[in-house]
Amino acid sequence: MKPLLVILLVLPLVAQSQKPQAAPSAEPAAQSSPVVEGIPVTNQLVISKCGACHTKDEKGDMLRISWERATPEGWEEAIKRMVRLRGVALTPDEARSILKYLSTYHGLSPEEAKPVMYYAEHRIQDETNIPTDNIRGACANCHALARPLSWRRSPDDWRKLANLHIALYPTADECFRLGISAGGFDEERHHREPGAPLPVDEALAFLGKQAPLSTPEWAAWSARMRAPKLAGRWLVSANLLGHGKFYGEMNIEPKSGSDDEFVTRVKLTSVKDGSTVTRTGHSVVYAGYAWRGRSKGKPPANPAPDDLSSEMREVMWVSPDQLTAEGRWFWGEYQEFGFDVKMQRPSADPLLITTDRSAFKSGTTANRVRLIAENLPAQIVAADLDFGSGVTVRRVVSHSPSEIVAEVDVAAGAVPGKRDIAFRRAVLQNAIAVYDRIDYIKVTPDSALARLGSETHPKGFQQFDAVAYQRGADGKMHTADDVEIGPIDVNWSVEEFYAVYGDDDKEFVGSLSPNGFFTPASDGPNPQRKFSRNNYGDIWIVATAKNEKDKDGRPLVGKSYLVVTVPSYIRWDQPEVGQ
Repeated sequence: MKPLLVILLVLPLVAQSQKPQAAPSAEPAAQSSPVVEGIPVTNQLVISKCGACHTKDEKGDMLRISWERATPEGWEEAIKRMVRLRGVALTPDEARSILKYLSTYHGLSPEEAKPVMYYAEHRIQDETNIPTDNIRGACANCHALARPLSWRRSPDDWRKLANLHIALYPTADECFRLGISAGGFDEERHHREPGAPLPVDEALAFLGKQAPLSTPEWAAWSARMRAPKLAGRWLVSANLLGHGKFYGEMNIEPKSGSDDEFVTRVKLTSVKDGSTVTRTGHSVVYAGYAWRGRSKGKPPANPAPDDLSSEMREVMWVSPDQLTAEGRWFWGEYQEFGFDVKMQRPSADPLLITTDRSAFKSGTTANRVRLIAENLPAQIVAADLDFGSGVTVRRVVSHSPSEIVAEVDVAAGAVPGKRDIAFRRAVLQNAIAVYDRIDYIKVTPDSALARLGSETHPKGFQQFDAVAYQRGADGKMHTADDVEIGPIDVNWSVEEFYAVYGDDDKEFVGSLSPNGFFTPASDGPNPQRKFSRNNYGDIWIVATAKNEKDKDGRPLVGKSYLVVTVPSYIRWDQPEVGQ
């Protein structure tokens, strides 16, 4: 295991307001807050290492610590800050032990953690859950809202967190007072009426309500939490942009002397081409459900940036009944590559895992589909399979204990939409779509960021996929009921995104491969560009369907907006949870 990394704190480089620095704006409100019972700290190592500053009262509550709960990533960040700024001396083993205790007994319940899992999984997500511009400006000018929502605090502790921001980050006060107007936005457009609450006050009220210290979910989980009993064989299904579906199994063995650490071995097989990936790893499970691990395979002689043997971080949410798990295994200098993973325990009954195709077109016959499964019986007939109304299983072509190949006919009037696939009592939900035509193409991700690089600074790559959609029941495209049909064969190209006169970004920002993989150019001034500019810029990534046309007979086209920017010269603290 690697020692706990201590990374120097670098303050964000955000444009300063020309106005005089305001006084702290997050002082406690005049009215007194209700008394909130803290969570007593019982771990002697935490008491001895933290007690000099976080004093302990007669109830066993420790200052600040007893009025906070957080994810493993949140507690690890707090521990590192204490090491950096307060000189706390910890060995790697002590740091890991403190992290385990706090993440488990001052953690989040599974129900509280699931809505913000995307933050720990390093997914880029448009946060549509921010209710007002004031809250967005106070909290999301610098980081995702999921970051504070990964914590639970008393009202008093939320206010102390705001004051800590002002102490550590000079620009925080500007955001707290001006909201989204901070950092150069149009202040007049977001004028605050006299007497209206400051953005920070609105944000603190929101966080106090949405993320309080005491919740029914945490009370229930504290009572029912148990050690993770995960040893054994698990079935895995996964998906990776540009590579498609995978299936396989993971064998989990408990680490000697520990009831929450495991050694893992996984083998995945590509549904597309049958290639295999074998990986070994180590994981820690906090609070009975929060899986954090690392794994790697045997790298080839000349590994590519998106090589599937790369060392990956694993972040998964284990269901409270410990029968399923889901999450992301990711890698890359900017965590830009990642498997979407689901796992389930096998049983004596048949299980359906995945399929080799994602859709059937209505009015077609003899569609061949391969079902990956587990514990199939020796005798299988067409009547054992059910794809829903309008889809008839013509025959079972072949079968084995782990797969079925079947042919199906789809009626011309079959209702479009996602279908479950059932084999007797085993059901694979939303496994396949029925559609009558492809109405549009969506390039995934629909907006993305790549980074230039050099020998000094690593590049940030981006993989794209083209996904076909059918208009939904409302007959309108790009609405919530549209039916995702699945990946489609396309030709990839790059177009200029015209932002200024004489734009020439597409000639310099990088290159796009025939399978939608974007490689950014090198960093640094380029004498071939006007004014010797760097190779940054913005472009369209364009997917043109090979076989599908629109109502006017033209090939269907989808686009994604890609910004190619400079390297991240400041590397923010990266969590090592699970090492």
